[in-house]
Amino acid sequence: MKHARKAAPPLVVLAAGGTGGHMFPAEALARTLQERGVRVALVTDTRGQAFGDALPEVDVHRIHAGRLGRDLMVRVRALLDMGLGWVEARSLLVKLQPAAVVGFGGYPSIPTVIAAAMRKIPVVLHEQNALLGRANRRLASRARAIATSFVRVARLPEGVSAVPTGNPVRPGIISVRDRPYTKPEAGGQFSIFVMGGSQGAHVFAEVIPAAMALLPDPLKPRIRVVQQCRPEDLELARAEFARSGVEAELSSFFTDVPERLAACHLVIARAGASTVAELGVAGRPAILVPYPFATDDHQAANAEAFAESGGAWVIGQRAFKPETLAQRIETLMALPDTLARAAAAARAAGLPDAAGRLADLVVAQIRASGASMGPFDPSPRGFMEAAE
Repeated sequence: MKHARKAAPPLVVLAAGGTGGHMFPAEALARTLQERGVRVALVTDTRGQAFGDALPEVDVHRIHAGRLGRDLMVRVRALLDMGLGWVEARSLLVKLQPAAVVGFGGYPSIPTVIAAAMRKIPVVLHEQNALLGRANRRLASRARAIATSFVRVARLPEGVSAVPTGNPVRPGIISVRDRPYTKPEAGGQFSIFVMGGSQGAHVFAEVIPAAMALLPDPLKPRIRVVQQCRPEDLELARAEFARSGVEAELSSFFTDVPERLAACHLVIARAGASTVAELGVAGRPAILVPYPFATDDHQAANAEAFAESGGAWVIGQRAFKPETLAQRIETLMALPDTLARAAAAARAAGLPDAAGRLADLVVAQIRASGASMGPFDPSPRGFMEAAE
C-alpha cells in the first residue's frame, strides 16, 4: 500500500532593495516565518546585501534591477534592467512556486512583485515609512494588502487594504522595553544619546557641541553626551566638547546601542524608519532632526507622525542651530515630568511584535488565496483572525 507523500511547507519569497532599511524587516520576517515552519527565499538585485551569516538557510536569488533617475540614458538603462529582471523573476517564480511574495520596497523589489501579481500569487507589501515609497507606490495596486509601520501613511492609494503591523526592530531593542524610563532627578545627571544613522550626521557634530557650550554653567556638570560621529568629525567634536565643559563619549560606531538607549534621558537622532521604530519600542523621548535630502522628504513625514504620538519634538535641519538646541535642552531639563510623559507616549506608539504581526498578515493572505499550507498550522492569533 502506497503512502501519500506529505505536502511541503509553503514557501514565501521576499523581494527587497539592498539597503538596511529594506533588508532588516525582511530578515526579521524571514526569521519569524522560519520559526513557524515556513520556507523562505530572498530576491534582491546584484548590488543588494543578503542576510549573510544571520540566516544561511535562506536561499538568495539575484536579479537585474535599475534605479530610475532623471538622466534620460540612466532611465533607459534602468528600464532595460527592470525588463530583464522581470524575465528572471518570472522564471524564478515558476521554478519556486511560492505561496506568497512580500515586497519591502526599493527598486529591486519591482520586477519580482510584478511577476508575482501577473501569476496571481498573493502579494503583500511592507512600507517602513510614513510616506509610501516610490517603488511601493508603483506596486500598490497589485498588492492584496499593504503592511505599514505607521497608523497613517501618506500617498496610500484609495481602495488598498492597509494594516498597521509596525516595523520590526532588533531583539536587543525589544529588551529595552522591559526597562522603565527613569526621569532625570532635580540636580542629577542628564544623559543624552545622539544617533545619526549608520555613518553619523555631520551637522550633529557641528551643532551639538556648540549647543552645549551655550548652556548655563550650572547645568553643564550635570550633562553627559554619548554621540555617534563620523570618523572625520571625531577630533573636532572632542575638542569642542572639551571647550564646552560638558562630558562626552564619542565614537563612530557603538556595539551596545540598546544599552545606551536604555540609559539615556533624551535621544537626538535622524528620523529614519528603523530609528523611529526603535524609539517607540524602547519608549524613549527624542528630538528628531529629519535628513532633508531623503527621498520625497520621507524622514520629515516619519518625524511628524512620531511627534503626533507625543513621543518626540521635531526640529528641521534649517532651524537646527546651537541656540535653538541649547534652549530646547535647557527647557526639557527643567521638565522631567514632560520627558516622562513623552517616554510613555513613545512606548505606547511602539509595536514590539511587528515581525509576528507581519507574519500573521502574510499567512492570512496565503490562506485566503486557498493555497495549501501543508503541515504548517500555527496556533491561531487574534490579529490573524482580524486580518482574514
